[in-house]
Amino acid sequence: MAASNLPAMKTNPKCIFFTDFDGTITLKDSNDYLTDNLGYGWEKRREGNIEILENRVKFRDAFKEMLDSVKTPFPECVKALCDNIKLDPYFKDFYQWCLDNNVPVIVLSSGMVDIIRALLVHLVGPTANQIEIISNDVQDRPGKTRDQEGGWEIKFHDDSDFGHDKSLAIRPYANLPADKRPTLFYAGDGVSDLSAARETDLLFAKKGHDLVTYCEREGVPFTIFEDWRSILATTKDIFHGKTDVKKVAAAGVEDFKHGGNEKPSGGEVKTTK
Repeated sequence: MAASNLPAMKTNPKCIFFTDFDGTITLKDSNDYLTDNLGYGWEKRREGNIEILENRVKFRDAFKEMLDSVKTPFPECVKALCDNIKLDPYFKDFYQWCLDNNVPVIVLSSGMVDIIRALLVHLVGPTANQIEIISNDVQDRPGKTRDQEGGWEIKFHDDSDFGHDKSLAIRPYANLPADKRPTLFYAGDGVSDLSAARETDLLFAKKGHDLVTYCEREGVPFTIFEDWRSILATTKDIFHGKTDVKKVAAAGVEDFKHGGNEKPSGGEVKTTK
């Protein structure tokens, strides 16, 4: 695909930043919140996660069952999330820097576009409308509308086991000629982010999550982050030529080897989305 046909290439950026949404930009996973509080609850969701990890069920099937347990009308779900989901405290600073320096931000998520857009605008402000979102959708159930009890369901983005193969959105950028290809970053925390990370130059992998272990084992260049303050600092340094992705990735591996991915106490390890 020609660079001129790719939305994020219209301004000829030096870098493009792809990112997961739930648990990466936000502090909690919005889909987990809905399931735990309006659906079949934490224990049942945890059982589903174990089924996925042990390869007894596909992620998309368990995820659909999880969301199907939420019968609350969709607008009420969005309101509940806007009232309870919090933003990483440093993401707004990161995003403003991106706006100021022509670095497009693209959200790749296993969640639903309508929820992600509502949360971004609510938490970041109107400028968040400029963030491209590639994700699953929500649709009305047959004979009902999303405004009704039990009236909505997830509509998956594609036929992959995760319901959304995030790598497909990045690959056209990764395959651009070297003289036109920008530096590609990705931030994530779940195993579904691994295919996307393979297409980029550097993955920011959230501390305390198994994605870091997968990346080290599979040879995917990564660095560990705790919040968007460190992502901003590293991205700035690469952008201004103070370091490069290879040096950052090498330091990330060393950090991992010296226990840099120790899980925070009391936290739930996310291994799926």
